[in-house]
Amino acid sequence: MRLIFIGTGEFAVPALESLVAAGHEIACVCSQPPRPAGRDKRMQPTPVSGKAQELGLELRFPVSVNDPKFTREISGLGAEVGILVDHGALLPSAVLSATMRGFLNIHPSLLPRWRGAAPIQRAIMAGDTVTGVCVIQMDEKFDCGPILMRREVPVLGNDTHSSLAPKLAVAGGELIVKVLADLDRLKPVPQCSEGGTHARKIDWNRSADDVCRQIRGLATVPGAWTNHGATRLKVFSADVVEQKGGRPGEVLDGQLTVACGTGAVRLLEVQRPGKRPSCAEEFLRGYQLQPGETFGGNFAGYR
Repeated sequence: MRLIFIGTGEFAVPALESLVAAGHEIACVCSQPPRPAGRDKRMQPTPVSGKAQELGLELRFPVSVNDPKFTREISGLGAEVGILVDHGALLPSAVLSATMRGFLNIHPSLLPRWRGAAPIQRAIMAGDTVTGVCVIQMDEKFDCGPILMRREVPVLGNDTHSSLAPKLAVAGGELIVKVLADLDRLKPVPQCSEGGTHARKIDWNRSADDVCRQIRGLATVPGAWTNHGATRLKVFSADVVEQKGGRPGEVLDGQLTVACGTGAVRLLEVQRPGKRPSCAEEFLRGYQLQPGETFGGNFAGYR
């Protein structure tokens, strides 16, 4: 089948590899242009464009998916289906109709659950034991199109975004190949209207287990956060500890143990603005924080 592939991040790479391995013809790959990265600000290609170059595929860097020139270009490629993965773009109707059978999207959750931003992180934060991937027929709203096929993926007790995302990406790559093989027989299933989610800062009124799951779910991407007065702090790792007393958000000792609505957590890795993430001991050497002070509360700079 002749395809157009639009993608950017690491999550999209297994899908592109699977489509090529399955013998599909990739008319072109569209991705974000290279951007400066690292301390030397050297131009780096996106994971998808790097893989496309490795596979010898035609690669394009559209200025915008809303650019009429882009629509004309892909309309002239004679593609049967478009595939969009990990790109963060809402395709306009003109682009959606630029292929004979529209565009499909791989979404890393069991829609409609965790529709919207940060679906992998939110599944971990909620304590889900099962998540998965869906292939949907795209429409003009984010993550709202009818579902063509889905596959469950277990969430392990110690999973973080960094460990769960690759498993979902591989499952998505396998699933899109199966969907294309069965496309003529599949009946799209409409989603219900509920399920949108968004990530939030740490709510210390929740239980210690919930707070710990939130921190684990948002580890590295994008990082859970709290505030100490006017200072925003990212938290990347924490453990539930057996300790009682204190108001939610109160620092209980000199080891970064923080009271929650029920129970307490010990912060293990924290990052101050302009600094690298550090262990609790190193963090406390460079930051003035005393038992009895509190995290959370109003902070006008962030919501």
